[in-house]
Amino acid sequence: MKQHRLAAAIALVGLVLAGCDKQASTVELKTPAQKASYGIGLNMGKSLAQEGMDDLDSKAVALGIEDAVGKKDQKLKDEELVEAFAALQKRAEERMAKMSEESAAAGKKFLEENGKKDGVVTTASGLQYQIIKKADGPQPKPTDVVTVHYEGKLTDGKVFDSSVERGSPIDLPVGGVIPGWVEGLQLMHVGEKIKLFIPSDLAYGAQSPSPMIPANSVLVFDLELLGIKDPAAAPAPGADEDDAAPAASAPAKK
Repeated sequence: MKQHRLAAAIALVGLVLAGCDKQASTVELKTPAQKASYGIGLNMGKSLAQEGMDDLDSKAVALGIEDAVGKKDQKLKDEELVEAFAALQKRAEERMAKMSEESAAAGKKFLEENGKKDGVVTTASGLQYQIIKKADGPQPKPTDVVTVHYEGKLTDGKVFDSSVERGSPIDLPVGGVIPGWVEGLQLMHVGEKIKLFIPSDLAYGAQSPSPMIPANSVLVFDLELLGIKDPAAAPAPGADEDDAAPAASAPAKK
């Protein structure tokens, strides 16, 4: 709960600086400090919403920030705050559990129907793919580094990431991405384009890696294998990776 408390405080600092409620129209977002302050509030607010904590009272939190910054006496006892945090967390967990259950059911239904379509192949793992453009190039191994272009979508067609939009393909180690990619890449030949339909258990599982990807989401990727590089070209462990690469360590960690 300490993380929620910190996130809430930072988020509402952003809201205060951004002029929440009636003051919003009078606040300027011109200087780097003003823009950064707004960005902190925006990002943390999205993070809280992702965790199901979307019923915070911005006025009340702003009051708490003002009291703390102004070194005023707090208006509630610590015991009251602990009880309130616990209640808020409980409601958030209940909402997220319901959303996760609904997403899992929707994903299962999508894959069942999608697997019946012409050209869609379902593997033993449950991964589904459809070849869009065939090629006769070599196939990558788990130890290879590949160059790819891709676009990731949810089943409703909403794009959450795209190297195509950025205009720059990425290099990544075949064995260093989510399981659905690891399997899908090894099915491809250089020059091919395929569409991957990745079950949640081969993607990020019950975790939500970003506000753009809800927990238990089936992910759809348009993937083009542009080439295979030497394994030495793989990004070094701990290097600053582009958010686009679906990291293998992210899915379903508990």
